[in-house]
Amino acid sequence: METNLNLISLRVKCPVCGQSLMDDSRLVDNCPSIKMKIAIGENEGLIHLSSVYESYNYVCNIETPEGEQVRLFCQHCNSEIKTTAECDICKSGMMSLDLELGGSVSICSRIGCQNHFVKFVDFSFALKQFYIDETYKGRPFVEDMNTALAEKKPLDEEEEQVEIMRTGTFLQTYCPHCKKSLIENGSIKLHIHRGEERGHLLLSPYLNVFTSKTTIRIPEDEFIGDLYCTHCHKPLLVEGGKCGECGSEIAKLVVSASKRLVDFHICARKGCRWHGLSKEDLNDIRLEDSLEW
Repeated sequence: METNLNLISLRVKCPVCGQSLMDDSRLVDNCPSIKMKIAIGENEGLIHLSSVYESYNYVCNIETPEGEQVRLFCQHCNSEIKTTAECDICKSGMMSLDLELGGSVSICSRIGCQNHFVKFVDFSFALKQFYIDETYKGRPFVEDMNTALAEKKPLDEEEEQVEIMRTGTFLQTYCPHCKKSLIENGSIKLHIHRGEERGHLLLSPYLNVFTSKTTIRIPEDEFIGDLYCTHCHKPLLVEGGKCGECGSEIAKLVVSASKRLVDFHICARKGCRWHGLSKEDLNDIRLEDSLEW
């Protein structure tokens, strides 16, 4: 079975004392972060690592020069996290954390090296647990992770007049220019231009499921960068558009409602969950829990 960990948040614990290393109050990539003590040479501090698999984002209160080796310590028992394993890419030491659901995740100790891997005790059980966790707000588990299932409920009086897009709804998402699908491997995939750097932004396609990751490191609360369609490469940022929560720039996508395609706006600041429809579409469509996405 191929392991599909796209946009999954991994909850980990200390391999020595068994205490959880998760910090639900400090989000990175819109998910609870992994909080640990860090040492680089003589400098010591705290680091919050992204718990999203294959995301390299983090928040740290000390300088983290590229190429330096780090030492990580449990925030509870102060044990250093290390193994005897060597990184296959840069030959630095690997660090291993236990998964709360069984198994482990190993990461390289060299800043900038992207080598890491996950080993589950029981992958099928772990994957099901991820998708019944309350973080995913009721999104149903299905064997094909690219397929969305929706429960049919009786319509109330408002729903008979106005379409309600429910939390957990799979958003078929398209470029507003070329109208090609932006869904790839179960995620909304956008191209990022950030100064001289180029990369991709991956977003959960499920309404009000806020998991995201980028292929380049972007600090929390900063402007992500210019966003482009991965097909026609036309810009997605809205000229003059502003986020209703933080005032940052916004991007426009197109999503499929039951009757037609509608414009869907998202904030371009890292960590902001604001989203919304156009004023015209709000006349007959509502987003459940619509202050954030």
